[in-house]
Amino acid sequence: MTLTLLLQTDFANATTLGMSGISLVALGTLLAAAVPALLFALNVWLFRRPGQGWNRRTLPTVSVLIPARNEELSIEASIKAVMRSRGVDWELVVLDDGSTDRTAEIVKAIAEVHPRVRLETAPPLPDGWNGKQHACWVLAAKASQDVFCFLDADVRVGPEALYRMLSEINYTETGEPERALVSGFPRQETGTFLEWLLLPLIHFVLLGFLPLAGERWSRRAGFAAGCGQMLMVKRQAYFASGGHSAIPTTMHDGLLLPQVFRRLGFRTRVYDLSQDAVCRMYRNAGQVWAGLSKNATEGMASPGRIGVFTVLLLLGQVLPLPVWIWATLMHDDGAASLAFGALVLGYGVRVISAICYRQSWRGTLLHPLGVMTLLTLQWASLAGRLRGKPATWKQRAYRVE
Repeated sequence: MTLTLLLQTDFANATTLGMSGISLVALGTLLAAAVPALLFALNVWLFRRPGQGWNRRTLPTVSVLIPARNEELSIEASIKAVMRSRGVDWELVVLDDGSTDRTAEIVKAIAEVHPRVRLETAPPLPDGWNGKQHACWVLAAKASQDVFCFLDADVRVGPEALYRMLSEINYTETGEPERALVSGFPRQETGTFLEWLLLPLIHFVLLGFLPLAGERWSRRAGFAAGCGQMLMVKRQAYFASGGHSAIPTTMHDGLLLPQVFRRLGFRTRVYDLSQDAVCRMYRNAGQVWAGLSKNATEGMASPGRIGVFTVLLLLGQVLPLPVWIWATLMHDDGAASLAFGALVLGYGVRVISAICYRQSWRGTLLHPLGVMTLLTLQWASLAGRLRGKPATWKQRAYRVE
C-alpha cells in the first residue's frame, strides 16, 4: 500500500510538472526497478556462505534424511556426495516413497556395502498429506541423531556443506543466539531453455523482494525464508513445533517450515550454498512448468501478492526495454534516460546474481522474457487454483486450498 501511494504521488507530481505520457511511464519503470535493486544491494551482503571450512572443530552427528520418489537418475549421486562429506559424522536414511522405477534397488545396493546408509519404505500416503511432507515426517521418526538434515534427492552436497551448515546450527562456541533451523539455496544446474530462463529468477525474487535484515534480526514469521532442498533442524525444536506435520498439505516447506518454527520463538536463517551444493531440479520444460506451478500460490501467486508483484515486475523488469526504444525513436531524451536507468538497474541485478551465484548468462541476457514467462506461470497457477484444478507432482494430485 505504501509503495502504491508513493508511485501515485510521484506520478501526480510529474503530471503537475508537465511531463509527457511516455515520460510518466519511463518514470514508473525507474521507480519499480529501483525497489528490488536497492533491496538486492542490501541483501547480497547478508546472503552469505554458511559457517567456516573444516577446522577440526567437533560437531554433532547429523541424520541426513532423503525422501525419494522415482529418483533413479539422481539418487546414487546424491548419496555418494553425502558419503564424501568431511569433518562430520553422519547417518543417511533414504525413504522410498512408492517409487515405480529403480530408486529402491539403487539405494539397497549401496546400503548393503555401506552400513551408515539405510533404506526405509514409506507407509501409504494418508489423506490430507502432501507426499514430501509425509515422507519427511516419517523420516524424522526414523532418525537417531539430534540434528536432522532434510535433503532433496536431486541435491549433490560438496565435501564441506554439512560441516558448514552444522557449524551454523551448533552455536555454542560462537556466542550468537540459538538457531533451530538453517537452510540453504544450492547452485541451480540448468540445461534446457526453460530451466536457464526461469530458475535463476529464484535468487532475483528472494533477494529483490525479501528484507533479509528482518530475517536476520527478527523472529517474526513474516520475515521467514528458506529452501526445502536442504533444511537442517534440531530434533527438539522440530518435534516441539510439529515439524512437517504442522504443514501437511503444503507444497512449499522451504518457506512454511521456517514460519512454523518462528511462531514458537525459534530462530531460523537462510544461506547461500551455491559454492557448496548443486541441484538439478528439472530436466525438461514440462517439469519446470509443473514444478514451479505446484507451489506458486503459496508464494508470489497468492491472491494477496500477485497484483503487487505483477505491477512491480512488469514496470521495472519487462517494460524498460520497449519504453527505452520507444522514447529513443520519439527523440524524448528525458524519457529515454529514465527508461535506460531502469534497464541498468534490472540488468545490473541479474549480472551480479549471475556472477555471485554462478547462473546462466543466457538467462541474464533474456531477463525481460524470463520475468514475463514467470508472471504468466504465476497467473496460470492462480487461475488453476481458482478453478479447483489440483496441483500435480510425482504422479500425485493435490488440491490446493
